[in-house]
Amino acid sequence: MAKEQAGSIRIVFITTPRDEANKIARELVERRLAACINLAPRIESYFWWDEAVQHDEEALLIAKTTQERMPALMDWISENHPYDLPEVIGVPLTEGLPEYFAWIRKETEG
Repeated sequence: MAKEQAGSIRIVFITTPRDEANKIARELVERRLAACINLAPRIESYFWWDEAVQHDEEALLIAKTTQERMPALMDWISENHPYDLPEVIGVPLTEGLPEYFAWIRKETEG
């Protein structure tokens, strides 16, 4: 598979409150904004917010999508996520199993 094709696939990291993780993951997959989401149910986050270091226990969603679906995924998160400023970080992939990348494309076409 050519690198430009692999480069259209994104791994997206999204942190959420633990009690919202399953709902958000299911909605993103049902809406075909992601082909698959892995859920790491227990992470701890340290971050600056309100002029101080904060600590929170969260869940981490690891979504697989395409570059084309990223804007819609980010829009949905912006509108439906409980945080004022949700973490949504998309990372382009350069290598992987071609059949898996094709599956991601197929499942996010909607």
